[in-house]
Amino acid sequence: MTALDSLGRTARMLWTHYEPVHAVTYFHPRARAAYEAVGLRGYWRGYFAGRAAPLGETGAAPVIAAFFTFAPPMVTRALPAVWRLATPQEALRARLTGAVQALAELTYELPEKHLVEAADLLEAAAGAAETAGRVLGAANAALPAGEYPLARLWQAATTLREHRGDGHIAALVAADLDPVETLAWRVAVDIPAQHLLGRGWLEDQWADARDRLRARGWLDRDGAPTERGRAEFQAIEDATDAAAARPWRALGADRADQLRDLLDPIARAAHTVIPVDSPIGLPAPGA
Repeated sequence: MTALDSLGRTARMLWTHYEPVHAVTYFHPRARAAYEAVGLRGYWRGYFAGRAAPLGETGAAPVIAAFFTFAPPMVTRALPAVWRLATPQEALRARLTGAVQALAELTYELPEKHLVEAADLLEAAAGAAETAGRVLGAANAALPAGEYPLARLWQAATTLREHRGDGHIAALVAADLDPVETLAWRVAVDIPAQHLLGRGWLEDQWADARDRLRARGWLDRDGAPTERGRAEFQAIEDATDAAAARPWRALGADRADQLRDLLDPIARAAHTVIPVDSPIGLPAPGA
């Protein structure tokens, strides 16, 4: 195994530990309530406003590009209309408040020292992330998190997951895979269709995407993934891991292992509110 292979494995392993920390913002009732408190009623208003808010009062076009997997008409219905309900600053406060309240409820049994150490290490990793060419990663890296350990922990997790996501989208684009093809592939492999159909694509667009994947040799006649498809998509995943490796090279193997151990109970607690078949594609703890 080369050094890059090892760092890529570390990057993927740490992703499975910090992504659940970030994901409470999508699934915990306290996060939903915080958005509603500033006028963002309905799941998708909170989602688009909260995730897009680091970019400022943007319209739909940058978000269509940066979020990648949502159909343009769905994004256009949300943006810029959500800014008439809450400003980006209000949405940012709501998302951090809701996430911290969620994590506080999930981690109340852990000592504060544990949370401080986890936040310190995760912030160190996030601070080493190269954000050139990574719009969402850069926008989140520029946000202050304050001094409260859970706020620092959540913001660092969010910066790292958006940094990784930017790299993943770059790998998908380099492989000439478009948004609906990407979703159709994940449905064929591991994510139930009902968790991805809500992203605004029409049935004929899904059907056309499956046809293109068949023509590419990724799906067989029955719509099942082929060995070629699995191998070529694995190359995309490997490229994603490699592009996410720099923070872990800077942190070093020993501190990365320490961070994994510190994040493990937090991630397991977060998984109690994250659906098993969520659209994020997170493996179950210990998988």
